[in-house]
Amino acid sequence: MTKTLILGTIAAVGLAAGMASAGTLDDVKASGVLACGVSTGVPGFAFADAEGRWQGFDVAICRAVAAAVLGDGDAVKFVPLTSKVRFTALASGEVDLLARNTTWTFSRDVDLKQTFVGVNYYDGQGFMVPVDLGVNSTLELDGATVCISTGTTTELNLADYFRVNGMSYEPVPVETGAEAKQQYLAGACDVYTTDRSALAAQRTTLANPEEHMLLPEIISKEPLGPLVRHGDDNWADINMWVLNALITAEELGITKANAGEIAATANNPEIGRLLGTEGSLGAMLGLDADWAARAIGVAGNYGEIFANTIGENSSIGLARGVNALWTDGGLIYSPPFR
Repeated sequence: MTKTLILGTIAAVGLAAGMASAGTLDDVKASGVLACGVSTGVPGFAFADAEGRWQGFDVAICRAVAAAVLGDGDAVKFVPLTSKVRFTALASGEVDLLARNTTWTFSRDVDLKQTFVGVNYYDGQGFMVPVDLGVNSTLELDGATVCISTGTTTELNLADYFRVNGMSYEPVPVETGAEAKQQYLAGACDVYTTDRSALAAQRTTLANPEEHMLLPEIISKEPLGPLVRHGDDNWADINMWVLNALITAEELGITKANAGEIAATANNPEIGRLLGTEGSLGAMLGLDADWAARAIGVAGNYGEIFANTIGENSSIGLARGVNALWTDGGLIYSPPFR
């Protein structure tokens, strides 16, 4: 086969793949439900409550997208996915959106052909240990056994960190957060490492949280966010701007409770464009004018979602920190609705 023919074949395959995934919005509308991949259970971020209803910070993103696209925040099929299978599930079309505490990296974006639509939580990798282990720093963990989720950036960061610091460790591979917690409490590992937010959330569920501590070091950057498949720019735009709508709503003081009143009375042009009372931003996405108002109406703006799921109004009580709005010294920032 000639080089020209080979290149032509590769181009054709890529074009076909792009065409095959280019109608996600139509597919979701036709099915009447958004298939959203979530974790198998992280307190505050994604978990099924006693009635079996999914709740949490990441879950709110799924519901907001469903409200924007389908007019119903409950029109979601939640698909619990382990770290190992999450990317395959997205690439295969099993889910339309992955909202599962996933770190945005070069290789996931470029090599795995996933499109991250933004960052909804800036995190970093941490370590939880029993207080009676008698350590106060990760630099005292030489020779430790470590519970670690396979197929994650956490696994790679751990290897890098111990190598750089001339330390050794014995990995205890786990598939889910529940399994990691079980193994850690059973003494199968000295240390449990994952995103620091998840550790803080898991710690609140322990029988005696005061017997466990988070070590002070954060060893990585973990920008977490929702993602979709490459090849469907319109679907990526919809998910990106739903997230941005929640952030902008907080910036502009639009809440779940007052969105309707503000839409009717506000004299701010950006509020009008966001809530669909002026301009045609919804039509540009293939949606109606009220898409963003519906997304905000599900669980509120970004700040409300944060506070009620993992922040000050929750049992987890995470501080906003770097996840505060840019106007408050944080990193959460939306491009303008214009």
